[in-house]
Amino acid sequence: MSSKVRNSIIVLIFGNFLVCVGMSLIFPVMPFIKNELHLSATDMGIMNSLFAFAQLIASPIVGQLSDRIGRKPILVYGLLLYMFSEILFAATNWLWMFDISRTIGGLSAAMVVPTTNALAADLTTPRQRARVIGLLSAAFSGGLILGPGIGGLLAKFDYKTPFWFAAGLGFLSMLSLQFMLPSEKEIEGYAKENVVPPTPHLRQKSSWTQTKKLFSGPMGLLFLLILISSFGLVGFESIYSLYVNEVFKFTMENIALVLTLNGIISLMFQALLFDRLVVWLTEKRLVRYCFFLSFAGTIWIILAHSKLEVIIATLIVFTAYDLIRPAITTLLTKASSTAQGLINGVNMSLTSVGNIIGPIMSGALLDMNYHFPYLVVAVFLLISWLLTYKIQEKFKANV
Repeated sequence: MSSKVRNSIIVLIFGNFLVCVGMSLIFPVMPFIKNELHLSATDMGIMNSLFAFAQLIASPIVGQLSDRIGRKPILVYGLLLYMFSEILFAATNWLWMFDISRTIGGLSAAMVVPTTNALAADLTTPRQRARVIGLLSAAFSGGLILGPGIGGLLAKFDYKTPFWFAAGLGFLSMLSLQFMLPSEKEIEGYAKENVVPPTPHLRQKSSWTQTKKLFSGPMGLLFLLILISSFGLVGFESIYSLYVNEVFKFTMENIALVLTLNGIISLMFQALLFDRLVVWLTEKRLVRYCFFLSFAGTIWIILAHSKLEVIIATLIVFTAYDLIRPAITTLLTKASSTAQGLINGVNMSLTSVGNIIGPIMSGALLDMNYHFPYLVVAVFLLISWLLTYKIQEKFKANV
């Protein structure tokens, strides 16, 4: 790998990480926005869902656009939009402006995240590609995991500080992409050198036929679990700061501590222990145990009487969630030796649907009763845990 390509990959990883941090910066400051502006939990849920909704709608359009006008302009303008969305959120105190900011942020994520993967594929050889895509995926997960902790720490100064900070990083990232990425002609040259011919038998089948086959087969259960886990995680996380602030009187420092600890522990488990856990337990057992731990931790939070209990239970739930997603994704890759692009596309789409539904439903339930959202999440997790026993039966011959 040449130094130019290596530097390009580094700035792509940073851009991917940055946008994913922007997705989750809002979580620790939500109770303070809600209380200061006298908003409802439903208002906050809709605000969060708009990000995922814009990302879901824009992603396929942006993908086609990047094929026509080039990857670099899409990335640069995507980070420009990211910077603008963060400035808008920091500078305003109106709900409708917050909603516009989050929608622009979702559009920015749709422009940056898939385009970085596509550009990485253009710049790397087939042998290098898996490692680079893995690093981009790690940046994506790391941004989502560390974002709330970063937001909580910066919000000690002022609850708008995280968004000004993110805007500044967005500007620097935009400049680095503009000046460090190769020109469009150079990118086209790399893409021609590194092109991999499509698998012949995949060209003979339509995407709709393949999708229908995936959902009607045993993998349909895994896709259902992906949807439930994404709904559960975002439903849990999106109102977490509101819940602990109002029920257990958590301060900004308490929330920042929990989310920072969660970021460190989750990254440690994903980066250092995930492979060992898979070898020890297998993916199916790891998914099963994590769903059970998530269920138990959620119930513990509902029944808790002290801040320490809530902190311990929270770390159990978040860590389990952060292991469920890569374990199910690994199972999917093993369940089929073909159609990996389609499988990953369906995976991302279902995750986005969960990210849209989860915050709205949890916010509406929180407005009714503080315990309703986590009771509903717990029911979904219990059902998911029971469904994991079907995975073993259906994938015994395939995995």
